[in-house]
Amino acid sequence: MSSSPSTPSALQWLARLAVAASLVCAVGLAGLYQFGPARSGWAELLRYVPFLLYTAPAALALLLSLALGWWWRLGALLALGLMGTAVMDLSLGRGRTDLPPDAPGTRTVRFMTYNIKSYRAVFREGGFVPLNNEIAQQQPDILVMQDAREVSRQGDLPYGMRAVLPKHRLYTYGQYAVASRFPISGCAPADLSLKDEKFDYVRCTVDIDGTRIDLVTAHLLTPREGLNATREDRLQSLAEWRSNFADRLSQAERIAAVLTPLKHPTIVAGDLNAPEHSVVVRTLLDLGLRDAFSAAGRGWGFTHGHSLKPGVSFLRIDHILVSPEIGVREAHVGWRGGSEHRPVVADLVIPTKSAAP
Repeated sequence: MSSSPSTPSALQWLARLAVAASLVCAVGLAGLYQFGPARSGWAELLRYVPFLLYTAPAALALLLSLALGWWWRLGALLALGLMGTAVMDLSLGRGRTDLPPDAPGTRTVRFMTYNIKSYRAVFREGGFVPLNNEIAQQQPDILVMQDAREVSRQGDLPYGMRAVLPKHRLYTYGQYAVASRFPISGCAPADLSLKDEKFDYVRCTVDIDGTRIDLVTAHLLTPREGLNATREDRLQSLAEWRSNFADRLSQAERIAAVLTPLKHPTIVAGDLNAPEHSVVVRTLLDLGLRDAFSAAGRGWGFTHGHSLKPGVSFLRIDHILVSPEIGVREAHVGWRGGSEHRPVVADLVIPTKSAAP
């Protein structure tokens, strides 16, 4: 006896299963990312998973849903939408500042943070050329660089950098370089060392038309070792990942403790090695800061991952965080070709005492 025409086929059963699983995963991940336990090692680990592993199955479920009715198709579309927005942290720029660049009592300043990986560039023929080209393209008024030891060792902007930043004042220390068209003072390192490794960050004061800006640039502990251990040894190395996460969080907490309470308009920028929804970054946001890309950028703003397989950026771990007094007119990420990190660039609206032309 033949089956009834109304009996679902094997393909339809498979499609229903795929759509249902996709919806459960999307809702679960979105809830975990937004409302999950902030200090959970498992939850933090999931924030570093390449999003292609999430979106590819959701896209396949959407394709399979074409064999089903409209409600199933809408469910599959919702799952993919949640993956692309709440999970992948899509920004629509709804917090941008609408003041024109020449608004009275303000100064628009282009700020750029860039992990330049100078130790790699210096060993490549012409390795600084793409870095310099990117800086010249962005034309930052203030540039903070991490992994810039080869710059620090020279005493001035080397390898053609001075040609693209001809009027910038420079401060360097260790892996950090701060280049500013505005006067900088009081620059000094501060300790972030862990029990078995020396770390630091740099703090400066920038004078922008009479307004003193407290500027911090930091490069927090990389998650690489913890992620590699977890990938290779699975559950056996989860404790190592938790330790790695706890160390990075403690560094963010030490910066926050120094800045609490915010005494001046403040910018914290650099390679924080954590996504915005991680408790690592949220520790700094809880000071009253906000992420410039989330405020005024459009898209995902991924800055890292393109040097790994499959060759696409999938993590937003480089950030520009600003205090409430500072507006954000526009924010974007730069080119992938200069470094393992894309730069983050933001046009900041600074309240000034004597806005200069």
